[in-house]
Amino acid sequence: MATKQRPRSRRSNVSRDRGPRYVAPVLDPTWQNPYVPSTSERHHNERVLRRFAFRRRLPQTIVALVVALALVAGVAVVPWLPAAGVLVALVYAWDLRRAVDTYAKRGQSLGALLLAQFSPGGDSIERLRLVTVLDRLAATFGVDHVSAFIIEDSGYNAALVPDGANFSLYVTSALMQDFELIELEGVVAHCLARQRLGLLERESLACVTTLSDDARKVLAGSGKAYRADEVAAASIRYPLGLAGALRKCARQQLAPDSFFSSSGYDQWRWVFFNQWSDQRESDIGDLDDVELRARALEEW
Repeated sequence: MATKQRPRSRRSNVSRDRGPRYVAPVLDPTWQNPYVPSTSERHHNERVLRRFAFRRRLPQTIVALVVALALVAGVAVVPWLPAAGVLVALVYAWDLRRAVDTYAKRGQSLGALLLAQFSPGGDSIERLRLVTVLDRLAATFGVDHVSAFIIEDSGYNAALVPDGANFSLYVTSALMQDFELIELEGVVAHCLARQRLGLLERESLACVTTLSDDARKVLAGSGKAYRADEVAAASIRYPLGLAGALRKCARQQLAPDSFFSSSGYDQWRWVFFNQWSDQRESDIGDLDDVELRARALEEW
């Protein structure tokens, strides 16, 4: 008697059908890394600087425009007056463009002006340490032709400024003595990040132009230090190093003889790592405050 064959179970087939399937990746061509300086950010900062320069020449622009329009309207009196009006407009437009470009280059004198405020500091070992950190990070941020200087001061601070067609990095002797290597790396990265964001020309112009304190703040870009921290921390991949540097800045009580305690610091503050180093109380509502910036990085 032939044995009956039992029907195969369909469960094994079902289980095989339920196995993992390949899912094709979906790429978003519009995605941008939020921690990389974007082209739009740099262009925005360039436009801010040019708008500032244009507003400084606004009275002359209005006069030139009125004269040009008056000449064009005089066609009924003298036929060649409109041509003269167009010529006046073109000449002034060229002069205005040249004036705007001149404003953009004014900050290039900041390196020599700032160096004159300090005495040289540091020893050969500290200078070698600073140059080594700078050389490595300058390549990471794509910033060339940077000279490093240690300046004598008891306050913790640093600044990257234009120096002609090149750049100069100034770091205080107190920072070099008291900061760990990873903290120094965070400070230097922050300064280089400002250049990558296109902030340096705005900040430098705010230092060398005669303005009120509020006008300097608007031109330099209030709250931009926080953004530079983001870019720097993402680039060095160790937010706590930069956070530690900010913590030490927040806890320091400046000596009365420090440059950062003087009234002259108001003019220069916007290019420095700790812009509010002369404030005794923290303001965690201000994105430039070192206490707030340290807290933000510690939460990464």
